[in-house]
Amino acid sequence: MPRALLPSFANRLAIPDLRWMPDERLSVSRLRIELLSGLTVALALVPEAVAFALVADVHPLIALYAAFIVGLVTALIGGRPGMISGATGALAVVMISLVAEYGVQYLFATVVLMGILQLIAGVMRLGRFIRLVPHPVMLGFVNGLAVVIFLAQLKQFKVPGSMENNGHGLSGGEWLPGIQMYTMLGLVALTMAVIWVMPRITRVVPAPLAGIVVVAALVIGFGLDVPRVGDLASIEGSLPSFDYPKVPLTLETLGIILPYAVILATIGLIESLLTLNLVGEITGKRGGASQECVAQGSANVLTGFLGGMGGCAMIGQSMINVKSGGRTRVAGIAAALFLLAFILYAAPLIEQIPLAALIGVMFMVVIGTFAWNSFKIMRRVPRMDAFVIVLVTIVTVMEDLAVAVVVGVIVSALAYAWNNAKRIHAQTRESVTEEGAKVYEIKGPLFFGSSEGFIELFDVSNDPSTVIIDFAESRVVDQSALQAIENVAAKYETAGKRVMLRHLSRDCHKLLNKAGHLMIDSDDDPDYGLAVDYSVRTGILGGH
Repeated sequence: MPRALLPSFANRLAIPDLRWMPDERLSVSRLRIELLSGLTVALALVPEAVAFALVADVHPLIALYAAFIVGLVTALIGGRPGMISGATGALAVVMISLVAEYGVQYLFATVVLMGILQLIAGVMRLGRFIRLVPHPVMLGFVNGLAVVIFLAQLKQFKVPGSMENNGHGLSGGEWLPGIQMYTMLGLVALTMAVIWVMPRITRVVPAPLAGIVVVAALVIGFGLDVPRVGDLASIEGSLPSFDYPKVPLTLETLGIILPYAVILATIGLIESLLTLNLVGEITGKRGGASQECVAQGSANVLTGFLGGMGGCAMIGQSMINVKSGGRTRVAGIAAALFLLAFILYAAPLIEQIPLAALIGVMFMVVIGTFAWNSFKIMRRVPRMDAFVIVLVTIVTVMEDLAVAVVVGVIVSALAYAWNNAKRIHAQTRESVTEEGAKVYEIKGPLFFGSSEGFIELFDVSNDPSTVIIDFAESRVVDQSALQAIENVAAKYETAGKRVMLRHLSRDCHKLLNKAGHLMIDSDDDPDYGLAVDYSVRTGILGGH
């Protein structure tokens, strides 16, 4: 390959940027912060992973392996240092019916295919389309996810083993008895208080880690009777081993796993890319969407062969990491390695950690994640934007993240199209170049939404024999716009009148001249391209 082509080829394949910290030197103090942040995240990952395994009806180690493998790979080559990935509830819910009907081996095969689809999305640089998600959708996503994280913690206040899987996750169950519930609430409040006070005393130790250590020491030291990590399930295990999913390599198998793989890949990428944007806003970093797709895909292909349930970015753990000071790839790598160490060597100790401490950490994540300023924003922004914020929040809580984002984007796009459709209008004057001619100066974009309004602007029966339509202050966007121009011209032709078009693009000239009955005054036409064609050539919208 010619040397000059290597950079562009590398960019096309989204080859990862493996710099540990582009803007800072990895000093000893920074390394300490990163390692402690990773430890905090690893402790918070354990009960989450176990809970998601119970939701998907698989062994807890399958979720813990996924948290380790996905977390490690994405930390190494992901698009945003500081992000944390692992097994998530959004994916676990989709896996329920697959595991129940076909077994765990089909899950592993699905995860491999899911990863391949994500790799394809990364190579095709589809991650950049996340920029099309409007800001109100992002606010709704953040608020909805904060509510989901909060509701997920409420399950920990129920008697372990009393909850049932209803196909949408664990539900039901008995609440903890009186004294145990009060003790649990008190410990949660203590954890939150430590996290709130700690930064005002010292930043040597991340506040969430301090909260976990203080409450764990109190519970273990006094032998308090409250639920602990070990009450969910044992996390002790060995190293994950490489093995091919034991499924028939047939088209029938592909027909079973492909629909699940597409859904999982889509949900995983949407959640990962939105988390990437959110972390980017906090850390001041931009870009990396396609690289994140490659990282997520690579991680899921590997975890499928190593007996994991697959995963994606985790906003809760990412927020814990960022709030604890984690900014580099070291924190994510440390979290994954600490998690593996827990599985191999420290399971008895980790299982003694009270759930109340981890719940307190997640409650602080909820408080920090929820966009409280959105209540003020909704009184100032257009009503449709406020509606989208509320809609996405509700759909995220009631359904899932992917559905909420898709619904929000569609509603926002329809609102945008409707607002632009109402902008089309025309000013009329007499022509200074064509005696007796009437000039229609079109204002506003001409596209599928405004094409009917455009046609209604013209008074064919009362207009003079020569009509000039000037598009200098309009944009001809799509095929519907071209068809509307054709329809207007045909009406004037039927009435025996002449139509002249000005300030149209060269592409419009070629398409409209095929009709044969249009005169296009091209002397003052600028040299620009039709938006629909220009976007195909360059990948962005521009021109008329």
